Amino acid sequence: MGLLSNTPVHHAVPDEYVLPPEKRPEPDELVDPTVTLPVIDLAAGRRRHLVVNEIIKASKEFGFFQVVNHGVGDEVVGAFRSAAAEFFAMPAEEKLPYYSDDLTKPFRVDTSTTYVLDRSGGGRYWRDYIQLQCFPVDRFSQDWPAEPAAFVPSLAAYATAVRTLAATLLGLIAEGLGLEESFFRGELSGGWTLMNVNWYPPCPDPSLTLGLLPHCDRPLLTVLSQGDVSGLQAKHKGRWIAVQPVPNAFVINFGHLMEIVTNGLLQSVEHRAVTNSSAARLSVVTIMLPDMDCRIEPAPALVTEGGQAKFRPFLFREFNEAYAAAAANREDVLQRFRIYPAGTME
Repeated sequence: MGLLSNTPVHHAVPDEYVLPPEKRPEPDELVDPTVTLPVIDLAAGRRRHLVVNEIIKASKEFGFFQVVNHGVGDEVVGAFRSAAAEFFAMPAEEKLPYYSDDLTKPFRVDTSTTYVLDRSGGGRYWRDYIQLQCFPVDRFSQDWPAEPAAFVPSLAAYATAVRTLAATLLGLIAEGLGLEESFFRGELSGGWTLMNVNWYPPCPDPSLTLGLLPHCDRPLLTVLSQGDVSGLQAKHKGRWIAVQPVPNAFVINFGHLMEIVTNGLLQSVEHRAVTNSSAARLSVVTIMLPDMDCRIEPAPALVTEGGQAKFRPFLFREFNEAYAAAAANREDVLQRFRIYPAGTME
């Protein structure tokens, strides 16, 4: 089993992880140090309309923002992050029963040594990850590992709390767009809740590889716990910006489905993970997906405002197929569903 986490210290980047020059984080591809993501305070005492306005402003400008005072206890976050780190630190033989590249498994551990998202190939990405279905808890907890002992109870508490936060944010976003607060409930967010727990070990030469390729996410929104080690970068006006860790914050970003449902008003944003040579990084990504047979289309109220639907209706299962075929590339995915005005070329 070729997990990166099975090797305590990596002294050199193996050849299979060395990306072609055009895919590496170029030395002259400077991260813009002058731009930081908005941090939005969700404290209960704040006036709701102020919070809504801040979220919509950040959403339109960046497609990314961070939230604090979000209602998910620090102890809940810390307990699961600690349990996840313990899992990656376990001996290889204890992780082996969960090792799989079968995407249908409800709990699996894998590595970019055996699964590369980039359809053009040419390198492997510097990360291990757990992928799991986490909600409803009582349905999926039987598939979670018994060791470390804190894994199951801490994951159950974390998944429940983060799902509640995601639902709250979707209500605030709907309100800010002039939609019913309940617009995103039901089928649009009623499918599986999935989680990726990513482990990026220290990399001997971060200039040669990436933790994760530039990509956009699938869902309406993604809720990310990135801890206190930086590595996430988002595209903004053609340049990469570092998403700096904020204590006890979650990073929120939009996926393709949000862009489609809002008729392009809120956009999915390309992002990537870079490596570092000094500290391991653990990130926890949570997404709520639609039902497979959910019909996805621009909200009628937002089409009326814009005058024309920019995307055709489709079922979520069709979108999943397109996303996999396009290797998460933003334009390749959206092109499958765009409506082009008469007389224009695709």
